Amino acid sequence: MPPSPDLSRRAVITGLGAVTPIGNDHPTFWRNLVAGESGAGPITSFDASDWDVRIAAEVKDFDPAVAMDRKMARRMSRFIHFGMAAGKEAVADSGLDFSDWSPERRDRASVALNTSGGGQEQVVIGTKVLETRGFGQVSPFAIPALSGSMAACQLSMEYGLTGPVITQVAACASSVICFADALQMIQRGDMDVVLAGGTEAPLLPVAFAALSNMGALSRRNDEPARASRPFDRDRDGFLYGEGAGVFVIETAQHALERGATIAAEVIGTALTADAFHISAPEPTGRGACMAMTKAMQAAGIAPDELDYVVAHGTSTPLNDVTETRAIKAALGRHAYEVPISSPKSMVGHLLGAAGAMSALAAIGAIRDGIIPPTINLENPDLPECDLDYVPLVARKTRVETAMINGFGFGGQNAVAIFRRFQA
Repeated sequence: MPPSPDLSRRAVITGLGAVTPIGNDHPTFWRNLVAGESGAGPITSFDASDWDVRIAAEVKDFDPAVAMDRKMARRMSRFIHFGMAAGKEAVADSGLDFSDWSPERRDRASVALNTSGGGQEQVVIGTKVLETRGFGQVSPFAIPALSGSMAACQLSMEYGLTGPVITQVAACASSVICFADALQMIQRGDMDVVLAGGTEAPLLPVAFAALSNMGALSRRNDEPARASRPFDRDRDGFLYGEGAGVFVIETAQHALERGATIAAEVIGTALTADAFHISAPEPTGRGACMAMTKAMQAAGIAPDELDYVVAHGTSTPLNDVTETRAIKAALGRHAYEVPISSPKSMVGHLLGAAGAMSALAAIGAIRDGIIPPTINLENPDLPECDLDYVPLVARKTRVETAMINGFGFGGQNAVAIFRRFQA
């Protein structure tokens, strides 16, 4: 069914915030994404000089003091720092001021901030302290800092928001799901405002070793900026990344009454499962296709109404072929006409924050009429990857409706659709 004409049941986006490998705020991120700037480089957070994989897309020059005081920052994990910084930027961008809200109004404001791994580094840090300094020296703040829900909790405490605090963990599909939660709460009439997004800081030595041994990561160590190359025949794995994206989503009525600038509307979402393998996508793309089809049905649109698809596009041999098959199955002939691109070619794969990066790309395309490119796509992997992936340079075109894909380990599929808002 199409979205309700009732403005109190329509979910619009009024604020955006970002911490990424190509910019620590949303305007810088968007400018660099359109310009095709890569955030890849040699790993700096630990010594990987003797490793098979020595590159990543790290957040650079980030000061957690932009998000919280330094004493609190020392007690928190990096994924919380990112989520708080992006969340604060999104709230400021929206123009919302919660300071004079009554308790009753705060009950109608929620946080849905997702992650895949949470504060994994706390296990590494705590284990080292336990082994070298003893039981009594392990930080009592380690468990809150480790908890995947704590970024969402901190954001709710920052603004005194007493509606539901939600953290969904669905691997690489995690932050697409935040739009499903926000849309459902608004459509039910439960919430007026939702701070939604994803945050991830997964760049730990053990994770690199495990993913490298799995064969998932690119080993193009001498050319890091060219490592992530979705849909290219020479791709050899994904580029590991970190960061966060947060969005202010509110009812259209609430936004219009306060004179907010509306960037886009969330009009449909869907979740499905492959039920196939712990890491590999189901080869036919049936589950991914079903998610796209159900999201379009929920949005009340036909395939030919899509003007842009933000692909999951990981740059792995299996994902890119399977996703292409799924897009063809879901969109039919329109699959060959709609522009498609992958932000991961520039920011890498942010796991639980990957969907937030895709949403930033989709919303920016709707707002500014320009589709970010898939950089490094020099030789498409024909005949399997034969769609219009907007190679190498951005493309100016009007975008009314955009779809984002998020497909995670374990066969978790999530899709969200955005449209230019019209009252």
